Amino acid sequence: MSERQFEIVLYGASGFTGQLVAEYLAQHHPDLKWAIAGRNAGKLEALRNTLGQPALPILIADSDDDPALTAMVQQARVVITTVGPYARHGSPLLEACAREGTHYCDLTGEAQWLAEVYERVDPIARASGARLVHCCGFDSIPSDLSVYVLQQAFKTRYGRYADKVSGRMGRYSGAVSGGTVASMMLVTEQVSKDPAMRERLTNPYSLYPPGLPPGADQADQMGVAWDESFQSWTSPFVMAGINTKVVRRSNALAGLPYGPEFRYDEAQLAKGRMSAWLATLAVGGFMGTAFFAPTRSILKRFLPDPGEGPDAETRENGFFEFWAHAGSDDDSLWLRATGKRDPGYGATSRMLAQAGLCLARDELQVGGGIWTPASALGDALVTRLSTVDVHFEVLASLEQVS
Repeated sequence: MSERQFEIVLYGASGFTGQLVAEYLAQHHPDLKWAIAGRNAGKLEALRNTLGQPALPILIADSDDDPALTAMVQQARVVITTVGPYARHGSPLLEACAREGTHYCDLTGEAQWLAEVYERVDPIARASGARLVHCCGFDSIPSDLSVYVLQQAFKTRYGRYADKVSGRMGRYSGAVSGGTVASMMLVTEQVSKDPAMRERLTNPYSLYPPGLPPGADQADQMGVAWDESFQSWTSPFVMAGINTKVVRRSNALAGLPYGPEFRYDEAQLAKGRMSAWLATLAVGGFMGTAFFAPTRSILKRFLPDPGEGPDAETRENGFFEFWAHAGSDDDSLWLRATGKRDPGYGATSRMLAQAGLCLARDELQVGGGIWTPASALGDALVTRLSTVDVHFEVLASLEQVS
């Protein structure tokens, strides 16, 4: 690893999110040895000129060109990739990194793809020493690290881990991304055709390591519910389907420190019962429309295409709040995770960049394999995220939450 030419290769650098990651790295990490990569030389050359780094190395590789991908990853300590949908474009790069011992991180939230690659690719990565870390953006870093931080605080305070944690999405401001839309459309298309894939998405433990008995969690919340811990009505959270599975996998990969029956659920906080019902109907209507091919085609006309995203003002003025609660009435702690900038772009691009830097530069306690952000990066990433305005604050009472 120490002999490789680049600390980081940013793959998909000319895409919308890739450009944001590149801008961040260029502006805030001038000492970094890195390269930008993708399939279009002209776009990459334009990007490095925009960055004011005309000497920045460029690597060319198509997402299905295995020899080119292999040559690319052999030069890198870490590959950061923003090229999705990952179920369509991600497997060859992931496999190349696993074979060549190159660390890797991405932005996927595609549970059906993760369930398919884990069992096949994880043994290869373990043998080579490659640390492969998925879900390093808004899905699923706030959820995964919130549970991680809250559980450490809970054990310090009460001498044990909580056997139940609830995650709740609070206020946020941001725009829908074309890349996220493309991934969601692909998921619904695949699920509508393949019952086995539908099972992967609905099974709460589809991302558990093979052979490990499932815990006590059921399917994610689909309706309106009252949350006593937050004294609030809640509705389904569209990203719970991936976030809850990632949190459970983190517990499993760490050796089940929270216990084999650990439970985690996730929902969206609402201002009132009516707001919760309206949000539930909106989520249900979107998913129902996206499930069928004719209505899915109509829906695509009104949503952004891949490569499209919010303008700079929207990205900079965005924010998010994510909450978590651990324990019961007698032993309780809360946590507030906050982030500046648009969750899906401004915040996500920095989360992904810091995950890559963590893999490239920090002393980590795990070897090769497919990991989650919390299980692989843990405290090192929590510390790094504070430098990009993503913070985790433990609270002792519900009064502090409100």
